Formats: sequence, C-alpha cells, structure tokens
Amino acid sequence: MLLPWLESPPMRGRKPSFVIQLPASDLQELEHWLRSTNLKQGLARRGRLLLLLHQRYTLKDAARSAGLTVRNARKWAKRYLAQGLQGLADKPGRGRKPVFSPHGGSPPGQDCLRTAG
Repeated sequence: MLLPWLESPPMRGRKPSFVIQLPASDLQELEHWLRSTNLKQGLARRGRLLLLLHQRYTLKDAARSAGLTVRNARKWAKRYLAQGLQGLADKPGRGRKPVFSPHGGSPPGQDCLRTAG
C-alpha cells in the first residue's frame, strides 16, 4: 500500500544516491509508524525518509520532504543499511543529563533549604 504523498517520485534531475529496497515487513512497519499517533517525531521523520528513498527520491528531495538535513538523512540511511529498523532508534545517553531527580529531592551536592528557627 502506498501512501498518497508517495504516489509518484520526481522523474527529472540527478539519479538517487541512496536506493533502499525495503523488505515487505520493514515497509509495512514504516507505514504503521507514519499512521501512529503516539510515536516520537524523530522516528516518524526517519521512517518517512526511508519510504521516500524506497520510492527512488533523491537524498536531497527525501530529506527536504522528511524535514531533515541532507547530512542527517545520509546518517540515518547508512544506519538503516547497517542495522535495520533497530538502528533508527536514538542511542542511549544522548542529550543533557537531568539536574533534578524525577522523584523529587534536592540536586546532588546541594543542601536543602532550611527555615530560620
């Protein structure tokens, strides 16, 4: 099943630099991702990118349609080719570490507020 925005790839211009042939199971899973309402936005963009590359869009056009830079699109396409759908997930440990515990309490290394008494 093709999604409406994947009907006809552009035919003019350069040949695609990445041609990804998705197996039927991956194709079905990626289409499920795009219909999901509670999937992380990053995964949805990566899934859209792979579907566009499967439809023979150029890397530049697919990246623009998916809302990614060409550099990031190339990274995710290479990671998919190396690791499959599991490679599209964010690696653990990315981003800034939380300062406050989600369970409450004072930040490590700081004293609690004390009332004058």
